[in-house]
Amino acid sequence: MIEMGDWANFLVAEVGASAALTGLVVVAISINLSRILSFPQLPGRAAEALVLLGGVLVLASAGLVPHQPMELFGIETLVIGLIMFLAPLTIQVRSFKADMVLSKMRKLIRFLLTAGPSLPIVGAGLLLMAGCGSGFYLIAAGVILSLITGVLTTWVLLIEILR
Repeated sequence: MIEMGDWANFLVAEVGASAALTGLVVVAISINLSRILSFPQLPGRAAEALVLLGGVLVLASAGLVPHQPMELFGIETLVIGLIMFLAPLTIQVRSFKADMVLSKMRKLIRFLLTAGPSLPIVGAGLLLMAGCGSGFYLIAAGVILSLITGVLTTWVLLIEILR
């Protein structure tokens, strides 16, 4: 049987990784703020990265609360996953209306990069609420995908923006 305590080391590692990457995104934004603001889609991408990485930070932190019932953590996971899905979606809808230059394929890729990580987290929340510890494996998938997306976005905000 899977217990929450079995995942403590993973959650501790993800708190550190997501905090570091969130800080890096903030630094990238502050270093290149004028350049970011000159591209209509980049402020939204920066915000999406902050939502995903901040979501991982909050999720992993919530999972470390001692003696928390798995079902309660499932509710927290579901709420965080929904925020991680809906906030970037809202940002993208606004951004895509304002920026008619992006192709449909680029819009789809951007949507998948931000929605992809949150959907396993939503599913994990539902499983954990039902008392099914295998939801932690979905959390792992969502967290790792969020970190990948965060690194890719940070690359764009730090390096690609200067090309």
